[in-house]
Amino acid sequence: MLEKRDFFINGEWVKSQGGTDHHVIDPSTEEPTAVITLGSEADTNAAVAAAKAALPAWMTIPVEERIAYVSKLIEVYESRAEDLAVVMSAEMGAPISMSRSSQVGAGSYHLKNFIRAAKGFEFSRPLGSHAPNDRIIYEPVGVAALITPWNWPMNQVTLKVGAAAIAGCTMVLKPSEESPINAMVFAEMMEEAGFPKGVFNMLNGDGVGVGSNLSGHKDVDMVSFTGSTRAGTLISKNAADTLKRVHLELGGKGANLIFDDADEKAVKRGVIHMMQNTGQSCNAPSRMVVQKGIYDQVVAEAAAIADKITVGPASEEGRHIGPVVNEVQWNKIQGMIEVGIAEGAKLVSGGPGRPEGLNRGFYVKPTVFADVNNQMAIAQQEIFGPVLAIIPFETEEEAVEIANDTPYGLTNYVQTQDMVRANRLATQLRSGMVEMNGTSRAAGSPFGGMKQSGNGREGGVWGLEDFLEVKAVSGWTPE
Repeated sequence: MLEKRDFFINGEWVKSQGGTDHHVIDPSTEEPTAVITLGSEADTNAAVAAAKAALPAWMTIPVEERIAYVSKLIEVYESRAEDLAVVMSAEMGAPISMSRSSQVGAGSYHLKNFIRAAKGFEFSRPLGSHAPNDRIIYEPVGVAALITPWNWPMNQVTLKVGAAAIAGCTMVLKPSEESPINAMVFAEMMEEAGFPKGVFNMLNGDGVGVGSNLSGHKDVDMVSFTGSTRAGTLISKNAADTLKRVHLELGGKGANLIFDDADEKAVKRGVIHMMQNTGQSCNAPSRMVVQKGIYDQVVAEAAAIADKITVGPASEEGRHIGPVVNEVQWNKIQGMIEVGIAEGAKLVSGGPGRPEGLNRGFYVKPTVFADVNNQMAIAQQEIFGPVLAIIPFETEEEAVEIANDTPYGLTNYVQTQDMVRANRLATQLRSGMVEMNGTSRAAGSPFGGMKQSGNGREGGVWGLEDFLEVKAVSGWTPE
C-alpha cells in the first residue's frame, strides 16, 4: 500500500501539522490502495500564506513566461502519463484502457488549448477607437483555491491549474480525498516543470476540513470548485462573508432529445455516452427523451445495447465499465434503482445488485428504465451512476418542456436531421451546452452550466477569463 502523507507547500514536500490518516480505497476490490493525510487548519494556512507571498512576483512576469512554464508542464505530464493512468484506475475505478486514453488524455488536451487561447488573448487592450486614452487591463484575481472531484481527476485539475497559472494567479489545490494520488503525481510534475515556489501548492483534505478552511479563508481571493450541487451551495455560503469570487461546476441531468428522424446511431451513441465512466459524469445524457412514433423501437434498442455492456475490474484492459467510486455512491445508486421500480418505471435492463460473478467491489449493472415521467425522482435527481431514464414525448414543444423541467442546466443533446429544428432547439434549451447529432464541442469551447449546474465557464478563453479581473484605466498614453 502506498504511503503518501506529505503535502506540497512553497515548493517543498512537508509533513502535516496535525492532520489525520485516511485510507484511499480501490473500488474494484474494496481494499485500501494508499494512505494519505487529511490536512489541518494550520496546513491550510501555510499553503495559503505561500500562495499569497508568491503572488506579487508571479502576476507581474510577462505572460509569455507563464505560458513557457505551462509548455514545460505539458512535456513533463506526457512523460508521466502511465503513472497517472495507473493511480487513477486504482483509486477511482476507471478501467485502465479508458484511464490511459480519456482520463489522462484530457489533461494534456486542456493545457494545450489554454496555451493556444492565451497566445491570442489581449491582456491589455484599448477600450475602442472612440476612447484612445482608455485602457482595459486583465489582471489575475489573486490567490485561487482549486477544489477538484474524483470522477474526472486530471480533467478538472488541468482545467483549473492551467487557466490559473497562465492568468497569473497563485493557487492551492485540494483534490478529492477519494482520488488524491493523481494530484500528488501532478504536484511532482509542477515541481519538475520548475514553477517558482509558492505558485502552486497542494494539500489533501476533506470538504468539511480543508475545503471549508479554504472557501472561508480571508486571504483566498477565489474558489473554483467542481462537485455536487449540495457542496457548491455550502461553499457559496461559506465564501459569502469574504465576498470572494466563487466559480462552480456542479451537477447535471442532461436530456437527450431523440426525434423520429434521428440518425441510425443516435440511440447507441446516447446509451454508450450515458454509461461512460460508469455514469459518473455531470454532463451524462441521463434522460433519453424520445418521440412517440419511434418510442418502442428505441426502448428495445437501448435495452439491448445496455445488456451488451460488460462490467469488470479497473485493472483489466478492455472496453468494459468499472466500479463506481465507493460504497456510499454504490448504496445511493442502488437506492435510486429501487426508487425507480417503486415509482412504476419499467425496468428493461439491469436492476439492483451487482452484476453476475462480481461479489466484491462497487459494481453496478448498466440499468435502463422505460415509461418514465419527468416528475419521477429518477428523472429529477442526479444519480451519478449507469442508470438511464427513457421518457416519451409527442411534440417538439413538449420535448423542450421536459428537457427544461429540471433544476439543472449543464448539457442537453439533440438528435434530428432537420437542422432548422436543431438550431431552433439549441436556442430554447436552458443549458450551458447543447450537443447535436453526436458532434462534440471543439477545442477551447467553454464548459459550464446554468441554474443549479453552477456558474462560470472552464476551458479556452472563457476559462482564462474566470481567473482574471477587468481593470478600466482612463488617461492612458498610447505607446
